[in-house]
Amino acid sequence: MDTFDAIYGRRSIKHYHDDHEMTEEEITKLMEAALQSPTSFNIQHWRFVVVRDKEVRQQLKAAAYNQAQVADASLLIVLTADMHAFKKEPERYWKNAPPEIGQRLVSMLVGLYDNQPELQRDEAMRSMGIAAQTIMLAAKSMGYDTGALVGYDPGKVAEVINLPDDHVLGMMIVVGKAKQGAWGKPGQLMLEDVIVNDKFPAKS
Repeated sequence: MDTFDAIYGRRSIKHYHDDHEMTEEEITKLMEAALQSPTSFNIQHWRFVVVRDKEVRQQLKAAAYNQAQVADASLLIVLTADMHAFKKEPERYWKNAPPEIGQRLVSMLVGLYDNQPELQRDEAMRSMGIAAQTIMLAAKSMGYDTGALVGYDPGKVAEVINLPDDHVLGMMIVVGKAKQGAWGKPGQLMLEDVIVNDKFPAKS
């Protein structure tokens, strides 16, 4: 599927065929595409919890205020990020770069994020957002529908998936075959409503 077709055709789907299963090859292809998402300093700190177990899916459905798609979709992905990935063997992120470049970037990375919890969280959220869009567009190009969810109890979700203390939750993404299509787009803004040319107007 053409990239622009995937962008314009992707919709947030709520209702899925609960008897459809994705193959392991399809899941691998989708998640390998997610790995192509960019991250600052190439940290790659997203951690994708790919949930297949039906009992776990039911527990997460309950934590998501019983939204049916959490259990019914073919696949559930809980996006999380390791906020301390910057100091966990950071040499891995530039293992194929010239040694002097890799060493310099490791030093910069640790110096930038160490003792900066707000920046660590901001960076994690940015990275998960980019990865989420990659997953949804890749899934659409594979013939699948998706939906992103942030309506859940974070404490309960963290408990169900055993979220490590140094990780943060992002969104859930469901992937599958739509049982019911989405409504027409309810109110898309025009370009002139969202584009700021060069800079915002001066404050009065």
